[in-house]
Amino acid sequence: MPEVIRSLEIQAPPSVVWRWFESQDALRRWFRPDLTIELTVGGAFRTLSEDGETWISGTVLELVPEGRMVLSWLEEDAGWVHPGRLMIELAASATGTRVTLTHDGFAGIGKPGWEGTYAAYERGADRHRLLEKLATVVMSGE
Repeated sequence: MPEVIRSLEIQAPPSVVWRWFESQDALRRWFRPDLTIELTVGGAFRTLSEDGETWISGTVLELVPEGRMVLSWLEEDAGWVHPGRLMIELAASATGTRVTLTHDGFAGIGKPGWEGTYAAYERGADRHRLLEKLATVVMSGE
């Protein structure tokens, strides 16, 4: 099953890293500045993708304080029949927190040529540097 996975070590405990998941305003600082999200299981979210044209929406599937946030992930008007999934997990480590981002479910989105979508997300993960943005706000405390 194809997955896009990136990990990063942040030199702060999970409780400090999690603060940046606890509110829409905190998430907007590193995730997406236009993000709207209802931070409860079953809550809706919506944001404009990095391309500035594609809207992404879904629901909060899991929200485990200091553990993980899991979102269903659907590109609107892009031929997706079913959503994929975005999971961001925090795990305590010897030097702080290991943060792992996983995008999965590409084979099940119901879009012909989903392999191209998977390849685009693989390239985008390196270009968008989402975890590096999280590390920057955590370390700056702003």
